[in-house]
Amino acid sequence: MPVKNRFAELLPEITAWRRDFHEHPELLFDVQRTAGKVAELLRGFGCEVVVEGIGRTGVVGVIKGKTDSAGRVIGLRADMDALPIIEQTGLDYASKTPGKMHACGHDGHTAMLLGAAKYLAETRNFDGTAVVIFQPAEEGGGGGREMVNDGMMDRWGIQEVYGMHNMPGIPVGQFAIRKGAIMAAADQFDVTVTGKGGHAAKPHDCIDTTVVAAHIIVALQTIASRNVDPMKQIVVSVCTVQTDSTAHNVIPQVVKMKGTVRTMDPAVQDYVERRISEICAGVAMAMGATASVDYQRGYPVTINSDDETGHAIAVANAVSGKVDAETAPLMGAEDFSFMLNARPGAYIFLGNGDTAMVHHPAYNFDDNAIPFGSSWYAGMVETRMPAA
Repeated sequence: MPVKNRFAELLPEITAWRRDFHEHPELLFDVQRTAGKVAELLRGFGCEVVVEGIGRTGVVGVIKGKTDSAGRVIGLRADMDALPIIEQTGLDYASKTPGKMHACGHDGHTAMLLGAAKYLAETRNFDGTAVVIFQPAEEGGGGGREMVNDGMMDRWGIQEVYGMHNMPGIPVGQFAIRKGAIMAAADQFDVTVTGKGGHAAKPHDCIDTTVVAAHIIVALQTIASRNVDPMKQIVVSVCTVQTDSTAHNVIPQVVKMKGTVRTMDPAVQDYVERRISEICAGVAMAMGATASVDYQRGYPVTINSDDETGHAIAVANAVSGKVDAETAPLMGAEDFSFMLNARPGAYIFLGNGDTAMVHHPAYNFDDNAIPFGSSWYAGMVETRMPAA
């Protein structure tokens, strides 16, 4: 494929960008250095429009094709932020900022999309407009939602949008994708159980919140095992339990719990939110206590639209010929879902080889994946908007 040849030539340059980003990780919306370098490079490539500050610190670049007879606009997205992790790779270009690390490969995503932007600006071999989107705060901040809410889709007339993420365990150069739900919605909840504290030697004079909390934790597991269709993917996890006492001989007055819910179906998501409140209130009441629930919706389900997924598969096949088009869905979450809720599109995984898993302190993006990823990004533009 001609695109791959050009990206092989560009590999040292793209790798240098990637490793620079890796050395200087930034968190959430505080990505000023990264966004500034992205904007500088895009201007140097000759993008017609480069706008900073979209969704607080996101960057958007616009590249016009040789023609625009069809008025088509395709969006390509990469995320820029890192994680609050102490790096343990021992690399020459390891993080220079203690406690911050590109442990999810967003440095690679940003570099690959920059490579595609450079190529597209050089060749302009398409009929329409390519919009390259560099997003902050994927790791919990909802930067994708903020960019959409900032009017990005309408402002540039984006009609379809595509994103990509590296995946350890898949060989370098191979792709994985599926139609429909590919990543889960991620919600979180806080439960406060209030009873009657007192001396541990006199439980009959108390309403023991630790016992109530324990029954709630067990009862919540029946949502997945007994309330929801076994064919539906769902995870309900209580992850922290904290009392208002640290003594060995005090029954606490209050117990607080925090947890997460992962679902692949919006209807199941609605049901689980209601059921958690019912279970917590019901169990607590049965034991003489009270329980309040604060349920917070997080990232929605990431849903690949059928036609656009087909196009993404075709391009991936052209790039490498190795695509798992029915990969299993993941219970992790991704805020590209906000963009897919606004426009049809698809999200694809690119193999990172036999490396540590993402979010691990020993993880590192494999630079050998760059030509494949950049080729896919560029191929989506040239395939969806072929030159007139």
